[in-house]
Amino acid sequence: MTDLLVATANPGKAREIKALLPTGFNLLTLADFPEYSPAEETGDTLAGNAREKALAASKGTGVLTLAEDSGLEVDALGGAPGVHSARYAGPDQDSRKNIQRLLRELEGVPEQERSARFRCVAVLAVSGKLLAEEEGVLEGRIALSPRGVQGFGYDPVFIPEGNDRTLAELTPEEKNRLSHRGRALSRLVPSLERLFSASEAGTKVAKGAEA
Repeated sequence: MTDLLVATANPGKAREIKALLPTGFNLLTLADFPEYSPAEETGDTLAGNAREKALAASKGTGVLTLAEDSGLEVDALGGAPGVHSARYAGPDQDSRKNIQRLLRELEGVPEQERSARFRCVAVLAVSGKLLAEEEGVLEGRIALSPRGVQGFGYDPVFIPEGNDRTLAELTPEEKNRLSHRGRALSRLVPSLERLFSASEAGTKVAKGAEA
């Protein structure tokens, strides 16, 4: 079975990504590599951060790596928080404080003018080399107040297009069917499946040679 490192320390994100990936991989997270120090996210774009994480982790651990970076873009705020979504209220990555700041800055903006989108860039790398990169986008709007207890991050205030519930009010299965992360990873799956097929073929050849 091929090892696949999901380069995140966020348990909620790790669970979500694992549910979106095909079977046949031994899925690992950064918690399985306590000796590895993750690269700091210094990119000024989601794609830059995702590439940085994937390339560094694949090289530092020697394991096939999937990394992603996601951000919330609010039109009324000129696209903010964007690449700074996780640290919008400070470096401690406190989701509750991030939401509080977001709602404070949108105070007085009517719901019909609170259009926003989640964007995700997912990257696959091995041995410090980029293998594939895909993007997924989920359009929606920002609620007037938090609702729901599912999910993580900005889920309690994001209402997907065509819905009247926030992402935090959806079941994990409902969210996975429409999420930005799910859309990015579904486009990345063919690359993973090709790698898995190649790995299986290589194992069979090696076993045949041994026989």
